[in-house]
Amino acid sequence: MAAGRALGKEIAEYGLRLIYGGGTKGIMGAVASGTLSNGGQVTGIIPEFLIDMEATRHSLGQLNELIVTPDMHARKHTMFERSDAFVALPGGIGTLEEIVEIMTWAQLGRHEKPMVFANINGFWDPMMELLRHMTGEGFVHTAHRVQPLVIDEISGVIPAIMAQAAELAADRDGEDEVISKM
Repeated sequence: MAAGRALGKEIAEYGLRLIYGGGTKGIMGAVASGTLSNGGQVTGIIPEFLIDMEATRHSLGQLNELIVTPDMHARKHTMFERSDAFVALPGGIGTLEEIVEIMTWAQLGRHEKPMVFANINGFWDPMMELLRHMTGEGFVHTAHRVQPLVIDEISGVIPAIMAQAAELAADRDGEDEVISKM
């Protein structure tokens, strides 16, 4: 929870907008709370059926923008379209599924947006080992496209994203690509 609030604070301090799954409970809620309480902008994207499970209707009213989707697929697609980078904090199956889908789209050449595993207390170490194993066995055919950043400290997440975005922009002949939302 502390890492979520700290990430939210960093997002606000860098003047970025948080685009997230709309929940106001748990770590997801902590990131939103950390962003809002430090003057940042937050867009929540949540499917109708999850509103009462992952949030409260009152707390959703505190967001700067709320997008209610008909289902999870629309939620993920909207989050993907509106985001410039992706961060996976420690989480459960839903977090895993969402970041793996983002990595799949990178592997398929659908995007080059920065992807970050916030590896708090080594939480994502087993996942990184699995990715190395899959690559070694030849199942990640375009491993050069699936290069998530693994950052151990919250304070390093935003600087790493900004550095990778600048590097990608330079690779595209100086195209001015700015990270403004994640």
